[in-house]
Amino acid sequence: MKKYLKLIPLFILAFIVLSASASSQDKFAHVNVDRLLEQMPGRQKAEAELREYTQYLEQQFASMQNELQQKYQEYLDSEGEYSELIRQSKERELQNLQMRITEFQETAQQDLREKEESLLRPIIRDLENAIKKVAEEHNYSYVFDSSGGSLLYAKPGDDIKHLVKKELGLD
Repeated sequence: MKKYLKLIPLFILAFIVLSASASSQDKFAHVNVDRLLEQMPGRQKAEAELREYTQYLEQQFASMQNELQQKYQEYLDSEGEYSELIRQSKERELQNLQMRITEFQETAQQDLREKEESLLRPIIRDLENAIKKVAEEHNYSYVFDSSGGSLLYAKPGDDIKHLVKKELGLD
C-alpha cells in the first residue's frame, strides 16, 4: 500500500503535465489558396494584361518565323544561281536569323515569367497578409494550403476561407 501512496504524487504531476500540454496544443487550419486567388481583386485584370502581352510576343515570334521561312524559300529557289560567296553569305544570314529567333524565344519566356510575377506579386502578398492576420487573430499555429494536394486530412470546421474572404472584403 505504501508503494502505491508514493506513486500518487507522480500520477498527479503526470496529470498536470498532460493537462497543460493538452491545453497548449497547436491549432491547425487549412484554406484553398487557388480558390481565393480566383476571387482576388485585380486578378482578372492581371490575367488579361498577361494574355495581351503573351499574344504580342507570339505575334513577334510568328513574324520572325515567317521572315525566316520566306528567306529560306528564296534561298532554295535561287540556290543554283548563287556564286559560292553569295551562297555562303545567304546561309550565314539564315543561321543568324535562326539564332535571333532562338534568343527571342528564350528571352520572351523569361520576360513572360517576370511579367507574370510582377503582376501577381501584389495580389499574392495581400492574400498572404490576410491569411497571416486571420491565423494570428484566431490563434492558429499552422495554416495549410489545401489546393496544393499536400493535405491528407482537414477537419472541416477549421477551413478559414470565409474569414480570409471577410478580411479581404470579398464577402
